[in-house]
Amino acid sequence: MKISEMLNEHKGIISNPTRKDMIILSVKNNEAFPSKCGALATWTSKESTGRSPKDTYIVKRKESEETIDWDSPNNIPLDPETFELIKKDALTSLKNKSTIYVLDRVVGADVSYALPVKTISDKALHVLFIDNMFRPVPEDIEKSVLYNKAFTLISLPYDKLDSSRYEGRLRKTAEGKTSNMAVVIDLDHNIGIVYGSAYCGSTKKLMFSVMNYMLPEAGILPLHCSANEGKDKTTALFLGLSGTGKTTLSADPDRALLGDDEHGWNQNGIANFENGCYAKLINLKKEKEPEIFNAVFHEDDYTNHGAIIENTMMFPDGTFDLFDDRLTPNSRASYPLSYLKNIKEPPVGTHPNTIVFLTADANGVLPPVSNLSTKQAMLWFLMGYTSKLAGTETGIVDPVTVFSRFFGEPFMPRNPDVYANLFGEYIKKYDSKVFLINTGWTGGPFGEGKRIDIDLTRAMISAALNGTLQDVGYHTDTLFHLEIPDSCPDVPAFMLEPKNTWHNPDKYEKRAKKLAQDFSNHFDKVYAAKVPELAEVCPGK
Repeated sequence: MKISEMLNEHKGIISNPTRKDMIILSVKNNEAFPSKCGALATWTSKESTGRSPKDTYIVKRKESEETIDWDSPNNIPLDPETFELIKKDALTSLKNKSTIYVLDRVVGADVSYALPVKTISDKALHVLFIDNMFRPVPEDIEKSVLYNKAFTLISLPYDKLDSSRYEGRLRKTAEGKTSNMAVVIDLDHNIGIVYGSAYCGSTKKLMFSVMNYMLPEAGILPLHCSANEGKDKTTALFLGLSGTGKTTLSADPDRALLGDDEHGWNQNGIANFENGCYAKLINLKKEKEPEIFNAVFHEDDYTNHGAIIENTMMFPDGTFDLFDDRLTPNSRASYPLSYLKNIKEPPVGTHPNTIVFLTADANGVLPPVSNLSTKQAMLWFLMGYTSKLAGTETGIVDPVTVFSRFFGEPFMPRNPDVYANLFGEYIKKYDSKVFLINTGWTGGPFGEGKRIDIDLTRAMISAALNGTLQDVGYHTDTLFHLEIPDSCPDVPAFMLEPKNTWHNPDKYEKRAKKLAQDFSNHFDKVYAAKVPELAEVCPGK
């Protein structure tokens, strides 16, 4: 059965429902509950509190296999026969639903490369999420270079695959059973299927991966970044992995927000892929992040609100505890960009004047701010470094080095040189200044030093954006190949050199060399044969 046939035959289709209808149906169907403020609260089973990277596949076909980096652990191949089985099961399941929802939206605010997406699901809440996150179809969509590559997204968040049908085809779980979940992208037939994952972000990130694959072929650079615009109409980009402050630091009351997660860069400038934000809620403080807090928790009748609060502890009175992570530390909120006070509409901007890479270095050895040359910027873009905190063992928590290429490795299917070279070409062509900002630790690693105060980080970003850091002296860190400013307004000069903040310089040297060696080892293992020209600026070399 073809998708078009299923849609033509189904008698219970609700096509392009209104936003209010999606909200009401989500509550009526017990998919979500109105909270005290009017936002919709929902919870998922434990296997769906985040993405399922081990169950996320790309169909491997001869037409496209050479364009995909199968060496990346995130690009897990799936044979076409198994995909056809999953698609058949999905269409059979949809056929048997009493009601299914169909929503037409696009990904991309620049109509020259907006991708039409038809979402099909049996859950009103998940269709509402798509409405929050993706954009209305523009009248002139036929101008898009992706107009003839319209994508179909099937979402069956609470159905499960019959594991017995997929023995030897899908992965084995830790319990030795065949997985009953699959998130699959067919890049040759423009179909995506989310089967068994109720995490709303699964659909969003699937479409991000699709855009990241399609756009470079048209000479467009996709970026996992947030973007904002100053009063002087200059655009800034912020790239960073989860926990580095990307969403928080781009939500600046003095700058108009284009978006907080996914953008494209072409000859027209920067454009948001999305219509909304999908923000982390854990430990969110109103006084520190008022824009995000008000977007999620402003009061309105539930039939108008439509923000989705996912996996957050809620009290019986409908209020939330944002500091309780017993359900998951990955609690999230989805809301339209229009819920923020200071946004750019449409969310498009000029070529970025400043690009900021954010890293939360829990080792405490990277400088809080550095200036990057074109080649250094390409290297740090390629490596996508941050660190995360491992579990406690005998009372010690040790940082773990994390590399995620282009600050979004799970969603970058193509070979790495494609993205790195496009980035280098664009920053050189449009004279974009690139800075590395460490939002992690100073004075020692986690457990000994302290997290860099967000107000100091904001001061450094402000200096980068307003050009102040172009008028100061610099000195070179030869280990990490970074240019460190000698001064920065409103930041103590001594802390700009991380070694100065450590009580024991020898411990600093040892820790710094270890991190640099992690860089060197990872580069040699993954990139030496693919982008050898960047080896000379890799830390540790």
